[in-house]
Amino acid sequence: MTLNATVAGRLLAAGLDPDDTERAVRGALDEDLRYGPDLTSAATAAPGARAAASVVAREPGVLAGIPVVLAVLDAAGIAPAAAEPLRADGDRIDGGAEVLRIRAPLRELLGAERTLLNFLTHLSGIATATRAWADAVSGTGCAVRDTRKTTPGLRQLEKYAVRCGGGLNHRMGLGDAALIKDNHVAAAGGIAAAIAAIRAAAPGLPLEVECDNLTQVRQALDAGARLILLDNMGRADLRAAVAMAGRYRCVRLEASGGLRFEEARAVAETGVDFVAVGALTHSSPALDLGLDMLAG
Repeated sequence: MTLNATVAGRLLAAGLDPDDTERAVRGALDEDLRYGPDLTSAATAAPGARAAASVVAREPGVLAGIPVVLAVLDAAGIAPAAAEPLRADGDRIDGGAEVLRIRAPLRELLGAERTLLNFLTHLSGIATATRAWADAVSGTGCAVRDTRKTTPGLRQLEKYAVRCGGGLNHRMGLGDAALIKDNHVAAAGGIAAAIAAIRAAAPGLPLEVECDNLTQVRQALDAGARLILLDNMGRADLRAAVAMAGRYRCVRLEASGGLRFEEARAVAETGVDFVAVGALTHSSPALDLGLDMLAG
């Protein structure tokens, strides 16, 4: 099966791959039906009954996942016209805000309720956390980026939520950019050798080098690296790395490792171009949203 063309178009417009999204939502729905049909809904909802429901925020945050919810409804057999989005992804929402209204067959809606909320609360939680980090560094010239520390199978959705919150995506996988880490340096025999090997194998591939200290930063700069990840460095070393990189053209620096939210602005003010925050995708709490049946 494939998603409805309208739903697929909404996903594409959001920068989401429809096939990957369909795989995720169908897998999630199948989990609920793995042990048999939805007996609770079948027993309590009359055949052919229809209902109206509202998805409401229980707390303030940033919304993300409306196109994914539409894909869940479609995969559950509910037509796209049944859903009326009232807010857009990326919107800041207050507690009590209605974000989506659904008019659909009751049994199908009850069966899809938990799955659609699982996606919406998870993605909105990531967007909310990202927005807080982006606001914390606003005006410094520094941007917030994610990592590959994502939930298996949900990477494109979680990285989409980061974008909804005002963050930037790092590489999506192992093939769209090279990130030379300590084990790669050891395998190649040094930073310069690792850079040379990557450029020989894939001349046009974006390349970033992870450095643990200022000596490695110098080696990476001398070898021609123009994107350097500064791993677990204190603010004094971050400032020193920024000064060092200033003598080279078009170098960008990314602070990463052990960053705490309360220090976000101070780190950004060292002059780095990015702060990488793995916690956006691996530790953000879900935003509390619920589905309420409407009278009549």
